[in-house]
Amino acid sequence: MTTALIKSISILTKPIREAQLCDGHSTQTALVSALQRNLSELQEHMSRGEELVEARQLLEEVKREITWVCNDTDDLTWSFVQECLLLLLCLARHLNRLLEAFHQNPTAPNSATPEAAPPLPPDVLSVAQQKTLGTVLQFVVTLGLCPYLAPGVGVALGLRSAFGAAVEGAVRHDVAPEGERRLLNTTNVLLEVSALSSLATPVFTRHLGDIMAALCQLAYRPKRPEGDGTNSNKGLTVEERKSCKEALHNLLRKVYQPIVIKELLVLQGGPKRASSGSRGGGKALTQAPTWLRRLCGQLLSDRLMQPQGVQAVVRAILEGTGGGDSDWRKCDAVAKILAACPQQSLSAQSYYSQVCPQVLELLHFKDKLTAQQFQRVATRAALIMVQDRPEFAQRFLLFPLLSPLHHSAEGTDDLSQDGVQEWELTRCIEDVYKVSKSFLVFHSGQICVVGNSPSEVLLKALADVISTLFSLFCFTKQNVSHLRTSCQEILIWFLSHSEHPVALSQLKHLCGLLGEVSGVKHGFQFSPGSEGGAILTIRELISDEDDALYEKVSGEQWRVQCLVQLLGEMKDSDLPGEFFLLLLQDLTAVAAEQEEVEQEVDTSSMTLLELEQHLLGRVSGHGQRLALLQVLAIMCDGLPYTQLLRKPTQVVGFIVSMLQRACVSLERGTDSPVESQTLRMGMGLVATLLSGATELTADDYSSMGELLPHLEQISQQHPEPFIQELASDLRATIATHGAYHPKTVPKTATQHSTAQSPAQPAGHSSNSLPACTQSSRFPSRQQDHSKPISHPKHTTDSGIPNYGISEPSSSKAFSECLLEACDLDVPTRAVALRSLTRSVKDGDKEALQNKDKLLTLFLENLEHEDSFVYLSAIQGLAVLVDTFPEQILQRLLGEYQTSSPERERALETRLKVGEVLMRASRAMGDLAPHYGRPLIGVFLSGTRDEDSSVRASSLSNLGELCQRLNFSLGPLAQELSTCLTALIKTDKEAEVRRAAVHVIALVLRGLSDKTTQVLGDVLLELYRALKWVVRSDPDEVAVLHAQLALEELDDVMRRFIFPQQKLEKRIVPFISLPLTCCPPSSVLVIPSPLHSSPTSSLCQCPVLHPKSSFYLDHT
Repeated sequence: MTTALIKSISILTKPIREAQLCDGHSTQTALVSALQRNLSELQEHMSRGEELVEARQLLEEVKREITWVCNDTDDLTWSFVQECLLLLLCLARHLNRLLEAFHQNPTAPNSATPEAAPPLPPDVLSVAQQKTLGTVLQFVVTLGLCPYLAPGVGVALGLRSAFGAAVEGAVRHDVAPEGERRLLNTTNVLLEVSALSSLATPVFTRHLGDIMAALCQLAYRPKRPEGDGTNSNKGLTVEERKSCKEALHNLLRKVYQPIVIKELLVLQGGPKRASSGSRGGGKALTQAPTWLRRLCGQLLSDRLMQPQGVQAVVRAILEGTGGGDSDWRKCDAVAKILAACPQQSLSAQSYYSQVCPQVLELLHFKDKLTAQQFQRVATRAALIMVQDRPEFAQRFLLFPLLSPLHHSAEGTDDLSQDGVQEWELTRCIEDVYKVSKSFLVFHSGQICVVGNSPSEVLLKALADVISTLFSLFCFTKQNVSHLRTSCQEILIWFLSHSEHPVALSQLKHLCGLLGEVSGVKHGFQFSPGSEGGAILTIRELISDEDDALYEKVSGEQWRVQCLVQLLGEMKDSDLPGEFFLLLLQDLTAVAAEQEEVEQEVDTSSMTLLELEQHLLGRVSGHGQRLALLQVLAIMCDGLPYTQLLRKPTQVVGFIVSMLQRACVSLERGTDSPVESQTLRMGMGLVATLLSGATELTADDYSSMGELLPHLEQISQQHPEPFIQELASDLRATIATHGAYHPKTVPKTATQHSTAQSPAQPAGHSSNSLPACTQSSRFPSRQQDHSKPISHPKHTTDSGIPNYGISEPSSSKAFSECLLEACDLDVPTRAVALRSLTRSVKDGDKEALQNKDKLLTLFLENLEHEDSFVYLSAIQGLAVLVDTFPEQILQRLLGEYQTSSPERERALETRLKVGEVLMRASRAMGDLAPHYGRPLIGVFLSGTRDEDSSVRASSLSNLGELCQRLNFSLGPLAQELSTCLTALIKTDKEAEVRRAAVHVIALVLRGLSDKTTQVLGDVLLELYRALKWVVRSDPDEVAVLHAQLALEELDDVMRRFIFPQQKLEKRIVPFISLPLTCCPPSSVLVIPSPLHSSPTSSLCQCPVLHPKSSFYLDHT
């Protein structure tokens, strides 16, 4: 009987003949006639067939059970829908009976063929039958459900297809039964049919949204006023509305939640003020009524607060967006939804207590495609919660995030005997690393990686467990662990973004200067885990006191060494230098303390406890001094001076600390050799700075004002007249800002540099500060805007190189060239522009002083229509950038990017500025890592421009710059890879895709053998993008560029896997070791045994070489 019912359904849903549409009939007329014909054929078919006896009986049985059949209706479409619904009910009940019988009397398996497949249940439909079922469902929804939805409820038929308008015109609303009654009957039948699993799939996969819209309208639509004169004003009964509510909630519970959320978002409709057209060119959704928007918002909030609700919301919005190429704005929108407490929530506390643990779960997905999307949403949501609701974020987000570290921290009492498991610590470190380093800020549709967006709440939460985290980092440095890099990055992030007083205090705490700290609870320690992580276990007791003391001392020393190595990774930070100066100030304070005189303790007047505390206090003070000296020694040995003293203020601070110690020695009346050498070195450094080789700025003299009181004290109290005179002269020179310059200052500077250079080569250790200071001459002078940073090298007629020496112009004066550059005659203007360019290139003094005028002149001539003029302007701008990179680049970057519609330049002019930036990138050379960072940000922003020419230009400039960055490209590799792969796969313009592929080729060509080191994390993504272009891109030029890039990558990997074998023989005649450990009295200068002219030093230091001597080469 299943076949007979399906046959009847196929007759009823027979399509419209093409002849009826070609006879001049409208679509509406043809539809009505086709429905009438199909109804007649169905009645004839059901009446004459003897094989349809059971089907007719079942149909009559169904008609007797239901009460909503209206045989006298004048609406042909509703008659057609009634027949469809009756046949669907018959089919559903018949299949249900067959399935019950199948389960009650299961077929026994054939013992002869045990490998045969089990029999299929009777409700399984063939492909043709499923197609017929889908057709009748589409008719039922189109004719019996959608026309009776209120305006704005669901997607209207007119928005789906042109045929929908004809369907809406064929339905008659002015005849019985009323519209809401028809909608209720259709919805109930579809729900009854969907109770069978085989029929539920076609119902919900195609028509879930329409059924949800119908149930929302039937259950929650407000009652209309009684004065409405339409026949359809009669509302549903309370019981019917209640049953519709229950049906809606049951439906939402059993359907896959991301699909439910998608349909609810569609039901919410478009915005209140819909734009004239959507971005994709399709029709925009109509505005939903207020009651429906409110209902959908409440239902969405309920979905969100359910278990796994956050994951369902994220999947509903981001599913199918392509992982790494997903829309970042969608991630930001989802994060804002998760971070905002809905109005339907009972309280903010209950909401965040349910959502925050689910947000943390988004960080734990292993699938790479899903994990990348979920991590973006989770980190962005966490940032918003921390900023907007810090009290709830601290309680429900950050504390659970850091709970393994809290449980391991020193002073906690809730540790069990099992400690903390490996997976807990691993997950904690990985989550903290993601949250602290992957914050994203979306601004004006562009992506700006702020890894870095500091939050006081997050920093405070990390400060509570920073000692435990540092202890774990020290443990990973002793073993092979995958947690080492993550711990290091978290610590660097914390120290870099904390306020300097807080960071300096934490550094002193970590190295033990503020008291003994172990980082973990007493009696526990970190041990290696089975999977390369760490586990907190009980420490084994050491019975021997000497072994325990050795382990304690070595552990403290190892912590200081790890801290110094951590500071060494902060190469672009001033924190190591400030910490070094702080330790020097503490050392000066220690030197200022006079030795306490032993006093006899009256034991009769003191208790044993007081005596013990007194002695322990003295021992503790000596221990702190030794710890301070140890930290200073390890810092001087492990960090280069360029990192310790990288700013002029730090150099001055270093000199101040040296003079302070000398003043303390003078006050105490002691003159040890160490203090005398310290004083001479400090004054020599001051004399070197004031020697006049480089002109100092007013800011430099202001920073040196701290030296004045110490120099005055030395000039008055030092016993040697020469030192007094030198200190007085140095003080006068600093006070007058160089106006008074006695001869003793340059003489002392020359003697100081001559005395230091043979024994201490520049860059040898932290003690070679004089050579450093003499060569650098205050780094602030490199940023002085009154002079060019670099002078181009050119050659005179005689072939002698000329560095920045101005030559008199042989043709025209500078002022005449400026006037001719504004001439209306094109050749005259172009020649004048080239003359001005030559003047800048040759280092003409007048041209360099009027660089601002030249910049304005060249920018104005960029807009000229003649190529001879604007190409000359481009060349002039390129020379200006090469001469004044810091100043001109900022102006050109502002001209290239459009920040507001008022400043938006013509497309052609922007492309010309891009040509200037490309030439500047080529001319940077080794300076590209220094000056290229702002260029990269502008070029990446340009790849999101609306115009394809600007996007292609930005990519071309990006390629020219990136191939010169070398290792500086490493931190930007992820952003660059994401941008390029997204453009390759999503951009519609062929020239943009070509440019993106060409950037990859240029980067691979520029990095060469360094590719695997710099692009190791993204190399696989770039390779897959290139293969995708070769296989799928329709543009032949893009495919050619991709093949060339693949060839470059192939060469790189071949050289990496099969390196060239070199046979070399190195002869090292001497061993070079630093002599910083030895005082001058322990070094003997003797003739070299192998050479006659150089000399060698024989080190007799008993610390390094107690039993033997080494020849140390200092040639």
